[in-house]
Amino acid sequence: MSASGRYLRSLMACMLACVFWVDTVSAQSNNAGCTFRLVAGTSRQILRCREGLTIIAEDGARFALVDRDRNGSADAVRLRRKALLLDAPAGRVRGGFAVVTPQAIAAVRGTKWAVDVARGKTSVFVVKGRVAVQRPASNAGVVLGPGEGIDVEAGTGTLTVKRWPAARVSALMARFGQ
Repeated sequence: MSASGRYLRSLMACMLACVFWVDTVSAQSNNAGCTFRLVAGTSRQILRCREGLTIIAEDGARFALVDRDRNGSADAVRLRRKALLLDAPAGRVRGGFAVVTPQAIAAVRGTKWAVDVARGKTSVFVVKGRVAVQRPASNAGVVLGPGEGIDVEAGTGTLTVKRWPAARVSALMARFGQ
């Protein structure tokens, strides 16, 4: 390989490393009232926030906490890749909490749910409570209850709520050590 080829290869590797580092650092430096902790023996992170909100991020998840009302506490997260498991106690996060992905917005007032972004779709599953799901450019949405899930792809097709099979639920929850 030529010297210029090695240089370009090194430059690309550095850029990829910087993108990963920037995602992790931006989520951690913009902590919006949350503390980060690595789960021993894994590469998962647990975020514990002021209002009792708990977020478990699987290895490689790309996300950023958002403080929309600028009160010093997270009230949303932008998720771009992989999955988060969230537990938002009822009435503790004023105005509710939202997970915003390229394909969907999942908003709650008090519940435990998972959101996964992969291969051009967003999957939402509810463990307990209720979650409203809609596309970012739409006012029409659906409400999921415990044991229900949805796969949202880009476009305008109907949002279809389904009861997820135990195997799919187990596989998703295992990614969070649950």
